[in-house]
Amino acid sequence: MIYPQVARGPTLAAMTDVLRRGRASLAFSFFAQGATFALLVTRIPAIQNRYGVSDALLPVFLAAVPILAGVGSVTTEQLVKRIRPGLLLRCLQPVVLLALLGVGSGEHLAELGIALGAFGLAVGGLDASMNMLGVSLQRSYGRSIMLSFHAAFSLGGIVGASLAWVGAHWQLALWVSYLPVVAVLLPATLVGSRWYVGGGASVDVPDEREGQAQGQSVVFKLLLPLCLVMTFAYIGDSTVSNWSAKYLKDVLGSSEQLSTVPYNVYMVTTLLGRSLGDSGVRRFGAVAVVRLGAVVAALGFAVVAVAPGAWVGMLGFTLLGLGLCVLVPQTFAAAGRLFPHASDAAVARLNVFNYVGFLIGSPLVGALGDAWSYRWAMLVPMVLVLVTLVYARSFAPQSDRYGGGHERPRTADVGRGSNGL
Repeated sequence: MIYPQVARGPTLAAMTDVLRRGRASLAFSFFAQGATFALLVTRIPAIQNRYGVSDALLPVFLAAVPILAGVGSVTTEQLVKRIRPGLLLRCLQPVVLLALLGVGSGEHLAELGIALGAFGLAVGGLDASMNMLGVSLQRSYGRSIMLSFHAAFSLGGIVGASLAWVGAHWQLALWVSYLPVVAVLLPATLVGSRWYVGGGASVDVPDEREGQAQGQSVVFKLLLPLCLVMTFAYIGDSTVSNWSAKYLKDVLGSSEQLSTVPYNVYMVTTLLGRSLGDSGVRRFGAVAVVRLGAVVAALGFAVVAVAPGAWVGMLGFTLLGLGLCVLVPQTFAAAGRLFPHASDAAVARLNVFNYVGFLIGSPLVGALGDAWSYRWAMLVPMVLVLVTLVYARSFAPQSDRYGGGHERPRTADVGRGSNGL
C-alpha cells in the first residue's frame, strides 16, 4: 500500500531558491563594501587637502579607523546574540555609505573626525556580520563558497578605485565623486538585504544562536592559530597597498605613472584567485589551497625583494595577489568549522585581527625600510606569511583533521546532485 508523502517544511526547490537569492544579495553587499572602502582609501590625499590635515596628524586619523573598527567587531559579537546578523548588516551598510558621504562633504576637522569615527565603528560591525552570513551560507551549501564573496569585494574595490581615479583625473570635489555612488548603492543594498539568509528568511537554515544556547563557546586558544594567520595575511596586504608604489619608484626606479600599476595588478589577480579559489577548495581541500597560497605569496615577496627592475617587481606583486587572496576567506571559513555552534562569536573575534594586521603592517615595513632597507623589509612579511604553513592543519574540517582535509557535505545536502546550489 502506498501512503501519500506528507510535506514537512520547505521543499528542496524552495530552499535552493532562497539560498541562491541569499548568496547573490550577500555577494552584492561585499561588492558595495569593496567599492566604498576603495573610494575612501584611494582618495586620502584629497581628503587631507580638503580638511588641511597635517602630515603629522594624518596617521592619527588613519589609525583611528581600524581601531574603532575593532571595537565595532567586538560589539557585534554581543549584538548578534539578540539581533540576527542579516538585520544588523541591513542597518550598518547605510551607515557606512552615509559616513563616506560625510567624509567628502564636511569642512572642519571635527566633522572629519565624526565621519571617520562613524565609518570605523560601522565598518567593523559590517565586516563581521557579512562574514558571519557568509560562513552560515557556506554551511548551508555544504561546499566552499566563501571565496566567491571576497571575490565580489575585490571586484568592488577595482570599481571603487577606478571611480576614484576618474574623480581625481577630473578634479571633482569629494562629495561630487561620492554622492552618485552612495545614491546608487544605498537603495540597492537595502533592497538586496530582503533576501539575506539569516535575516528573516522563511526557509529553515542553520542558526548559530540555537547552538550557542546549547552551551558551545569560543575557546581562544583554539582560535589563536587562525588569528595569527589573519594578522599575517593583512600585514602582507597592507604592505602591498601602502608600499608598492613607493617601492617601485624609489627602490626599483620606475616612473611615477608605472608605480601606480602594481596595486591595480594586485587587485586584479586577487579577484582572479578568489574567483577560482572555491573550485580549488572543493577539489583539493582547504589545507592544500591555504598552503599553496602561503607559498605563492612568500615567493612573491621574495621576487619583490630581489627584483632588479620594475617589471620583475610587478611580477612579484602579481604573485602576491594570487597567493594572499585565499588566506582571509579561508580563515573565516575555518573559524566557522572549528566552532559550528558559535560561529558568529568566532568570526567577530577573528575579524578584530584583520585590523590588527592592518595597523601593524604599514608602520612595520616603513620603520624597517627607513632603518634597514626596503628590500630587506619585504622579507619580514614573507617570513610571517610562511608561518601559515605551521598552522595549515587548522583549516581542515573537524572530521578530516587527520585525513585528507576535503570539504564534507552536510547530511541535508546529500542527494542534491546536479540540482545543487
